[in-house]
Amino acid sequence: MIVAGFGFRAGASVFSLCSAYQLAREGAPPVTHLATFADKADDLAELANLLFLPVIAVAPEQVVGLQTLTLSKSSLAARGVGSVAEACALAALRGREARLLAPRRISQDRMATCAIAQDIAQGASQ
Repeated sequence: MIVAGFGFRAGASVFSLCSAYQLAREGAPPVTHLATFADKADDLAELANLLFLPVIAVAPEQVVGLQTLTLSKSSLAARGVGSVAEACALAALRGREARLLAPRRISQDRMATCAIAQDIAQGASQ
């Protein structure tokens, strides 16, 4: 399982989400799922439909204590994590051994971020 986690501001367009996604997946294996906080999961529907990928809705308690590669002051203030995108990607893989492939990437308009996490067991078999 390879998950693209997203963090984004209210009003982020599908262009913003796609921009962050394209930057994050450079050099990454094919993504199998998208993830974001449950209260924003519906906002990923258009991108999910374009990519033919399911969305995993992450509950806020699922990210408690997760270590992220990035430390964003705005993410800490809003959601209590260093990077919403990184935390959501990791949380979607809870119960599995997971790792981030790289720090989160920011869309060109700075409205969205995306990070890719991979199930380590899956990565070893590729």
